[in-house]
Amino acid sequence: MRVCVGTIVHHPEDARIAHRQIRALLDAGHQVTYVAPFTHCNVTPPPEIRAIDVPRAVGPRRLKALRAARAALAKGCRDADLLLVHDVDLLLALPRRRPVTVWDVHEDTRGVLEGEAYLPGPMRPVLPRLIGALERRAERRLHLILADESLRARFPGGHPVVPDHTDVPTVAPATDDDRLVYLGRVSRARGATEMIELARRLRPYGIRLDVIGQADAGVRPLLRDAQREGLLDWFGHVPNAHALRMAEGALAGLSLTHDVPGFRDALPARVIEYMARGLPVITTPLPGAVSLVTGTGCGLLVPFPGAGTGLPAEGAAGRDPGDTVEAAVRAVLALRDDPATRAAMGARGHAEALRRFHWPARAPEFVAQLERWARAPHPAAARPSGHALTA
Repeated sequence: MRVCVGTIVHHPEDARIAHRQIRALLDAGHQVTYVAPFTHCNVTPPPEIRAIDVPRAVGPRRLKALRAARAALAKGCRDADLLLVHDVDLLLALPRRRPVTVWDVHEDTRGVLEGEAYLPGPMRPVLPRLIGALERRAERRLHLILADESLRARFPGGHPVVPDHTDVPTVAPATDDDRLVYLGRVSRARGATEMIELARRLRPYGIRLDVIGQADAGVRPLLRDAQREGLLDWFGHVPNAHALRMAEGALAGLSLTHDVPGFRDALPARVIEYMARGLPVITTPLPGAVSLVTGTGCGLLVPFPGAGTGLPAEGAAGRDPGDTVEAAVRAVLALRDDPATRAAMGARGHAEALRRFHWPARAPEFVAQLERWARAPHPAAARPSGHALTA
């Protein structure tokens, strides 16, 4: 099978696209053409794929990237059996002549936009309506796969779920007591300002923060200033496998995401990655995170920014009230001072991740679904089966 994969929004080494889905296709013996912003992200394409470079869609200025994407996708689809796109933007750039097309829905785009600071005021009421129209059209005309069960509320057509699982090592490394880690995209809605303040308050205790991930334009100056001040180390984008190795051994993994609709009900991928590497988790109480942390006893909960009250948390962090940063400081120090609890949380999280979230165990079913669709002449001839690639 020949598959054309496209993104103009995500980094070419995005873990879900490159390290899970494309790797699964290559391992199954399929050929992959990858349309992605390689030059913009300073990425050298791997030799086993056919790469087509495009500009990246960043912020409100996306027209140039869309125009280039339409031509690039048309070129990539000439001999393809299936087109797999990863951005809502690319729904505006699909070539007229194309093979069976699949949209991988990563997140609730409209909900996530509520937490984005870069959107000008006049665009805020328009974009949700445009995105909603694109989503409804795509559900009628394309195959969809969903990154999380929570997306079924937006897309009720019985589409299969391909969750953001990860490679889980058989044995997780031990944790240290002087370093925190954050993995993933960095933005205000994902807790950037809270993490910087947390790092400032923890400096007297000799605890540093490693921030591993690309950052939105609005928080890059804040991260650079914090790094110059010696509060944290910001590494920018790091390929997923290397980023996970860098995270190993940390005192805890942070997920201080705000209460934004686009994040509210999904299982947070970074929490799963922390669990996979045996790290205790410190997270705000998004329902998906709560279900993982309280269900497995693998971490501590802190309140959302502005909540003003503490939430139940296992171990020495207790139930004291406080804002996100104050509660996070208490949680970090509690874990630092109680190595036995820290080790037990990490071990429970790792065991649960190995049981439920090991991507190689689920990759063959993802590939098989694409193979079935590639053999079908049109979505109407082979509606999605409704099964979910979940535990």
